[in-house]
Amino acid sequence: MSTIFKILRFDPPKDEQPHFQEYIHTPKPGDTMLEVLKDIRDQQDPSLSFRYSCREAVCGSCALTINGEIGLACRTQFEALKTDVVVIEPLPNLEIIKDLIVDFKPFWDAYNYIQPYLQPEGEAPPKGHCVDEKDMEEVYQFITCILCGSCYAACPVATRDGRYLGPAALAKLYRFAIDPRDKRPWPALARVDNPTGVWGCDTVFRCNDVCPKEVRPADGIEGLRRRMVVGRTKHLFGRKK
Repeated sequence: MSTIFKILRFDPPKDEQPHFQEYIHTPKPGDTMLEVLKDIRDQQDPSLSFRYSCREAVCGSCALTINGEIGLACRTQFEALKTDVVVIEPLPNLEIIKDLIVDFKPFWDAYNYIQPYLQPEGEAPPKGHCVDEKDMEEVYQFITCILCGSCYAACPVATRDGRYLGPAALAKLYRFAIDPRDKRPWPALARVDNPTGVWGCDTVFRCNDVCPKEVRPADGIEGLRRRMVVGRTKHLFGRKK
């Protein structure tokens, strides 16, 4: 059955404003929305621009807004949409580079700010920093993040305040904060103890809703808040001694 696909187009500086362009296409049985986009590009409009790579929900690069819902194009089945009209837009909260491609610079700046790497003490032992599996159980939830930006795009705080670090960065910091091998000092955590960090979150759980890997970033933010309170207390009494 032929379906109308309304795709947001924008090619600055050629276009003054974003606009929707309609395509009529008949998806094949079992097509994902990524396959639909590729067919439209290959068969109708080679100028249509969008990102994708692995096609297996691992890289996260094909995150889009489809009929108002944020998700990965490669895992969104066309037949599941059950509609004759499909509206496709880029991720919100990020500037459009061209069509469905957005600029991830604010997302990556926030991610780099939290120092997303293990910070153990001293030299690495000959067999590496070994840790019991039971001590990593809580960490596993946050390791599966694929950095697709869906949580950042869905976050109402990021919509109104571009300084906010966002769910992905804060959840990743919590991933390292609870890793028994990580010994980063208190100032590394205190960098997010402010309204643009953990205290900026509205706790509406939109990030949890859209995460394709069920990372539940809001859980990490709540965990960091608890650590902020405990850390402040320890730091305060530590200074008095």
